[in-house]
Amino acid sequence: MKLQCEVEVISRMLPTFGMRNRGKGARAVLSVGRQEDKRSGQAGAVYLMICTLKDKAGSRYKLQENIDQLFTRFVQEGKATVRLKEPAVDICLSKADVCSLKNFISTVGLANKGKDPGSISLSRLTPVKTSEIEKPRAKMFITCKKDYPITKSFPYSLEHLQVSYCKLARVDMRMLCLKKLQKLDLSNNHIKKLPQTIGDLMCLQELTLHNNFLESFEVAFCNSTLRNTLKSLDLSQNKLKALPVQFGQLKELINLKLDDNELVQLPFTIGLLSKLRFLSATKNKIQCLPSSFRSLVLEKVDLFGNPFVKATPMVPDIQLKIPLPLLECASRATIHYRIPYGPHLIPATVCQDLSVAKTCDCGRPCLSSFIQTVVLMNLHQVSQTVVLVDTMGGTEAPVICYFCSLTCYSEFLDKHLQSARI
Repeated sequence: MKLQCEVEVISRMLPTFGMRNRGKGARAVLSVGRQEDKRSGQAGAVYLMICTLKDKAGSRYKLQENIDQLFTRFVQEGKATVRLKEPAVDICLSKADVCSLKNFISTVGLANKGKDPGSISLSRLTPVKTSEIEKPRAKMFITCKKDYPITKSFPYSLEHLQVSYCKLARVDMRMLCLKKLQKLDLSNNHIKKLPQTIGDLMCLQELTLHNNFLESFEVAFCNSTLRNTLKSLDLSQNKLKALPVQFGQLKELINLKLDDNELVQLPFTIGLLSKLRFLSATKNKIQCLPSSFRSLVLEKVDLFGNPFVKATPMVPDIQLKIPLPLLECASRATIHYRIPYGPHLIPATVCQDLSVAKTCDCGRPCLSSFIQTVVLMNLHQVSQTVVLVDTMGGTEAPVICYFCSLTCYSEFLDKHLQSARI
């Protein structure tokens, strides 16, 4: 049984001599095992051995009937203390894995009572290697193909991993086993597709895929646990032509970069990204912005280099059916009154239509029966800082507007004509 953590051995006799402990723990490996009797060659009593960088051979402490008390009040924080009778020391443990610490304390308790720990295997009390004691690695940067680990695994403790300029054609599945990973930078590689299981990175907050060959963005990415953790996403300089409707589920996003792709439009659910503050989508093929774009509250937006079309508020695309079909009426009512629905209640195709419903200028939903037009919006309405849209110094961009009825469209025209006169 072994445990890696920080250890501080405090002598309870020091205050007697008017001395203080240094009060600082050291990285160590603790082993619980039987000390072999050199004469008989048989296993003897169970000992606790503590190995540090300064003492790799280790210090040994007998456990059987030698523990005065076990302090486990803060075990959920990775802390515990073993108080020995002889010598009179307190072995203070901290920064330990909670599950491993619980098993370790259980084994120590059984050893104190002279009982067999059972299914938990005892370790050999031998000196440890330097690599076993060293502090877990939190960051790793690989910027050359020759440095890429082929036979070795990535350290399980990594929180920040950068692998750039390594000509990776796919995401290494070993990376998806790094459960503590918070930042992953795979920029400047040859990645064409993201794995379906990328959501296994449950703690991931920043993902950089700058300058790769991505042609599509997986729906599984948006449906994974990343929708609750991901705060920064860099997809710039790829070959993306579209983003899925489910992209709006990444509601924790704060920073989004989509520069230098082949996007024809932004996902119309982008307005659901309520925490988004920085958006950059320069040098794409975007002709107009989705209606929900007006719901964003940004600090900076950059849409330079897109072939925006001219606004045509007086030339609508009328797809309104009068009277409204029954399905349209029922669908609008379902969304407006927030009636629960699902494939167990209504056809899956109808569920899909409801999930991509449009929003009228009046705030009410519409699905397949609507009036559509393109209007100009000053980007300062949604962002504090606006990078010029074109070389002419403009800060306005075309936005698609939907109207659920002739009444709503007429009211919009009246407002538009009045503002034009002014």
